[in-house]
Amino acid sequence: MNEFAKEAAETAARAEMLLTEEAGYLEAEGMEKTFKFTQEKIRPHLDLASQSKMFTLKLDTFGPYQLDYARNGRHMLIGGRRGHVASFDWRAGKLGCELHLRETVRDVCWLHNETMFAVAQKKHVYIYDHTGLEIHCLKKHGNVHKLDFLPYHFLLTSINESGYLKYHDTSTGQLIAEINTGLGQCDVMAQNPYNAVIHLGHAQGAVTLWSPNVTTPLVKMQCHKGPVTALAVQHAGYYMATAGLDGQLKIWDIRKFESVHDYYTPKPASTLDISQMGLLAVGYNNTITVWKDAFQTKQASPYMNHTMSGQTVHDLQFCPYDDVLGYGSTDGISSLVIPGSGEPNFDSLAANPYQTAKQRREAEVHSLLEKIQPDLIMLEPNFIGRVEKKPQALLDQERLESLVRSASSTSIWMLPGWLIISTLCCAMLCCARG
Repeated sequence: MNEFAKEAAETAARAEMLLTEEAGYLEAEGMEKTFKFTQEKIRPHLDLASQSKMFTLKLDTFGPYQLDYARNGRHMLIGGRRGHVASFDWRAGKLGCELHLRETVRDVCWLHNETMFAVAQKKHVYIYDHTGLEIHCLKKHGNVHKLDFLPYHFLLTSINESGYLKYHDTSTGQLIAEINTGLGQCDVMAQNPYNAVIHLGHAQGAVTLWSPNVTTPLVKMQCHKGPVTALAVQHAGYYMATAGLDGQLKIWDIRKFESVHDYYTPKPASTLDISQMGLLAVGYNNTITVWKDAFQTKQASPYMNHTMSGQTVHDLQFCPYDDVLGYGSTDGISSLVIPGSGEPNFDSLAANPYQTAKQRREAEVHSLLEKIQPDLIMLEPNFIGRVEKKPQALLDQERLESLVRSASSTSIWMLPGWLIISTLCCAMLCCARG
């Protein structure tokens, strides 16, 4: 194992020269504070391409809005509570499709790429293509409050008002698992990108971790004294942020299941998200605060702050591979520039923001061939293929017994032949006399 670790370290060191881009953050001078830098103050110092990323879509008729970015960060999917759904390339300003469903929309979610998306409507979950054509109606997913998609397993997950967590394989159309959490209505759900474990926040203040292979939670944590209102998991899978109706914002170390830091919000936070570079966005009432290095040490002040007038933030999400934070409110959709939030170096084999139509088709085929089975979803994904190492005391005992056996056999066979024969004859005579 040491040789493999050494080889991996050498390979990573050689690959560092390929990571040519670095994340840039706001830097204050003198007595300045970064959280006092508003979007209006930042705009004049940005290039034209970055300025175009600041926009607002006023859609106060159909709000409040949910939103979801595609894995490569190019496309945005929005869904209004009153039935308005739209998908578009937000960078190019190109509309993909627009639907007026005339019924309640609780959540929207992209599937494996920007050609398909799922909508949690009043009774069932529907799947549409990029033109807005209805492809499937998942009637087994009823009264769904929250949706999520596991891209490496092709699993669509949903949680409904009765507390049933369901896993649906979008590549085969099979319902993989239907689990009764037994904790009542739930509308807080997030996935751990590290191991694909689903985290649920409940009204009793507990957070449960789930896998489709078991009917009981893998872990149950009592995080808050009141209902859990929002949660988010770091991309590396080490930390989790939770917000409760008690006004607390807690940072948890998932490896030890212990609380690391506690923060207080003036109002209970309604939505949380963590960027690829570890920035934590918190939305409550009409305010969005962004925290930097909130997992390592407890911060005295936020990194950035944004306040809206006459609006209430409902959902927010960082855009992958870009320094952009999008949020949905009662008045529509808006986009903010948050320097240092996006990963500057993307992996084209995982998600390519500049992929062509041909590359997208090839990536879809490769992802289907490399699909991970649901049976492999567990807390420690590296457990598979690992050889359990014996204790050192047992190894020393086995080595000592082996040395004793080898020494005894060597001492007998090195004796002269006539001595071995005479010894055997004496033993036989003694047995006969006995």
